[in-house]
This record gives sequence, structure tokens and C-alpha cells, in this order.
Amino acid sequence: MIGLRELTSDDAVALQDIYGPESIGFLGRGPMGPAEAGSYAREAMAAADQLPRTVYTVGLARKGDLLGIVKLRLDRPAATVSYILRADAWGRGYATEGVRGILALGFDRLGLPVVHAKHHPDNPASGRVLTKAGFTPTGRVSGFETYLARPRQPPRPGHRRGRSA
Repeated sequence: MIGLRELTSDDAVALQDIYGPESIGFLGRGPMGPAEAGSYAREAMAAADQLPRTVYTVGLARKGDLLGIVKLRLDRPAATVSYILRADAWGRGYATEGVRGILALGFDRLGLPVVHAKHHPDNPASGRVLTKAGFTPTGRVSGFETYLARPRQPPRPGHRRGRSA
């Protein structure tokens, strides 16, 4: 079972693994070192205390093991989701679960009308994560594949799903 949790200062070492050489290939940055990892954790903790909160940087954990980061940003013109996983956690559905979890926060708790995401075109696995999590492709902007998610509409009262006999 995957869970989302707030980051702590104890996560600095795990953040270095998450932002390691394999995982950052499409991010246009280098691996995260110890000082940056400590700063990243402190910034995430400070953002969690802000009112109103505009950035949710949360850990994606399995049995206490921090596998990745999922982020929901409200401090931009449009709400955005991003995520990153440790390379040894790829291909197991963890990212999809994490993105679904952060979307539930955005739509169910925060009442967002729409959330955006993007990925590098040479990283189609990221696009598959987004579509499985409920995003719809919207095109390409500034060299990135773009996506949009909206809250799922609840069934209308008296409306039955599926085919009737």
C-alpha cells in the first residue's frame, strides 16, 4: 500500500536517492546533493505550515520507505502536479497511485476545478502515469507534452452506469 505523507528533515538522505542520476534524466538538472536535500526537506516542511498553503510537497512512501515525491502547486496561474520516483521503484504503479492521491487532495479537499501536468516527450512512461491517474493529453507547449485533469463527475441521481438488460 502506498501512502502520501509530509516530509521531515530525516528524509534528506532518501531525497538524494530519489533525485539520483537515473531519475533526473529529463529534469534538466543534476543529482541532488546532501545540502540541497536538507534544504528541500526544510522548504517542504515550511510550505506545509503556510496559511493559506500553496505548495504540497509530499512523500510517496511504502511501508515507511520513501520512494518518491508528489507535488501539487497552487502558487502558479494554474494548479499543477509533478512527481518523481527513485529508479528502483519504477514500473510498479506507485507513481500512478501517488498522482491519484494528490488529485484527490486537490479535487476533493481543496475543490480545484482543474489540474495541469506536463512531461518531457522523450519520457512516455510519465505520460502513461498521467493518463492512468486521470489526466487527458492536451497537446504540446514549449516542447513538453501537456495534460489536464478535472474532477470526476458523480453519477446523476437515478442514473445507472453500464447497460441495462
